[in-house]
Amino acid sequence: MGAIFAGGLCSGGAVLSTSAQAEVPYFEDAVATGDLPPMLDRLPEHPKVIDFEAEDKTVGKYGGQFVTIMGRSKDIRMAVVYGYARLIGYDENLDLKPDILESLDVNEEGNVFTLHLRKGHKWSDGEPFTAEDFRYYWEDIVNNDELFPVGPPRFLFVGDEPATFEILDEFTVRYSWSQPNPFFLTELAGTRPPFIYRPAHYLKQFHENYRDAAELDAMVKERGLRSWAVLHTDIDRPYKLSNIDRPSLEPWLITTEEPSDRFVFVRNPFYHRVDPAGNQLPYIDKMIFNIANSKLVPAKVGAGEVDLQSRILSLKDYTFLKQAEPQQNYNVRLWDVGAGAYAALYPNLTCSDPVWRGVLRDVRFRRALSLAINRTEINRVMFFGLAQPTNNTVLPKSPLYKPEYRENYIQFDVDKANALLDEMGLDERNGDGIRLLPDGRPMEIIVETTGENPEHDDMLELVGDSWRQVGIKMFVKGLQREVLRNRAYTGETIISIFNGIDNGLATPNSVPSEFVPVQQDTLQWPKWGQYYQTDGEAGEAPDMPAAKELMVQYRKWQTGNDAARMAAWQSILDINSENMFSIGLIGNVPQPVVVDKDMRNVPEKGIHSWEPGAFFGIYRPDTFWWDR
Repeated sequence: MGAIFAGGLCSGGAVLSTSAQAEVPYFEDAVATGDLPPMLDRLPEHPKVIDFEAEDKTVGKYGGQFVTIMGRSKDIRMAVVYGYARLIGYDENLDLKPDILESLDVNEEGNVFTLHLRKGHKWSDGEPFTAEDFRYYWEDIVNNDELFPVGPPRFLFVGDEPATFEILDEFTVRYSWSQPNPFFLTELAGTRPPFIYRPAHYLKQFHENYRDAAELDAMVKERGLRSWAVLHTDIDRPYKLSNIDRPSLEPWLITTEEPSDRFVFVRNPFYHRVDPAGNQLPYIDKMIFNIANSKLVPAKVGAGEVDLQSRILSLKDYTFLKQAEPQQNYNVRLWDVGAGAYAALYPNLTCSDPVWRGVLRDVRFRRALSLAINRTEINRVMFFGLAQPTNNTVLPKSPLYKPEYRENYIQFDVDKANALLDEMGLDERNGDGIRLLPDGRPMEIIVETTGENPEHDDMLELVGDSWRQVGIKMFVKGLQREVLRNRAYTGETIISIFNGIDNGLATPNSVPSEFVPVQQDTLQWPKWGQYYQTDGEAGEAPDMPAAKELMVQYRKWQTGNDAARMAAWQSILDINSENMFSIGLIGNVPQPVVVDKDMRNVPEKGIHSWEPGAFFGIYRPDTFWWDR
């Protein structure tokens, strides 16, 4: 790999330029009373300087708050997503750059990663952020049998080999393996990060290795918990944000305990990023998450109750929001999406019904299902013609993209679909014109849905009409998401509908796990994924030639150099394209993003993507500011 990621440094270690604020106004009183040190003493020696020129941003002003709406209180974790403070993270061009880290060294073989921290970086309570916080995570959390009975997470293994963790000095740690670990960097940059560091100084008071046993036992009993390990886990929730006292490195800190319908986040006085003038970020003092019933969110947004909103909104809300635009102080922007498809059908190749399993595994059947879908009608009827018929695959902006990946077998061709089904021997029909399965049952497909997206159900109605033209009858079954997944895992599901792949913007270094049978929660082959994830203790080994070849290519991707990874990715996508393991319906459905007219540094056009991108995260909400 041979990559050295350099961090942003201010020349000569200086922070403030002549145009910088002497102090963040929000903290002036606390600094004056001595409750907080001055800004220069709160920043690392070399803070992360955001490149405003490259990101087309302007230096802003301090102050104010911004309001957004979430559909449930557990979604306060979106503060971690939007804040997007990561050891390394993606920039707007989806290149990996140091963020919390000052720099990162990777050797040529891609198996030794040396992480350099920023000297003087502090947790939100002012305590130093050092190598000890990484050691605590590695030794006292994930390698503690009571806290992590299954051991460290998989990305810290290569095969069966765990990482070798070393502290080189107070601000330098190293992770190494005997073989390349292509998962490490992408995991660190993930939308839901692994937090391989913890505030050791804070958490040690809840750990049996560092606290008097009697004192710790009294704390456990006071909270009515089973053990110190449960207490430690409850206290340490960096993603769920259920502990408002836990120190953080995020731009905004939660101050509201659950339950509540209004969560307030305030700026972190020790945050590590600055603008080009040396002003400490974020610009905006507070972030407010209001909780509301999802069905009411579009109306609340249209009434001007938010400053920035994309969550819960969909294209069906666009017309209403645009109509309200002149009366409110907001603009409605349409961002591209990063998902491979807005919706896709997933034939369950590991279903338990032996007859259906045989039919679904015949590629002619999957191609026929795709050819018998009128995607142009779906686009016109449901998405104003603004979307695009597509397979469930990478987007044109991905360096892995080929046009045929999106276009294979998506033209509406009833004659060709009928011919493929006849060729399979499925040419007998009952009196209603429905084809018969090999065992004589009518070909009635139950498509299972989570019911979370009404548009999925509307699409299925249109698909059912066109499938009827080739002698296939569809029934729709709505289930809760967990019930649907469990039915798929046990083989009861025949076909399901769900979102398309998350990472339509994949690069050669992205993990191709959505295209190979290595995850149980991929609905087209859950038992194969379970087999991989449990090292063969559960599930089924892949027994289709194409699936076996996917696993061969996945191993090549894991162990190869950059060129080999590119070649493996291309083979994986080629195999998926020809085999139609999932059947994309529609893609490029624009995402409405509502932005207050006075808010600056929010892109006019962005990519709304969970992974990579963290929705607003790669556009750095800590740089958004109020021009009022």
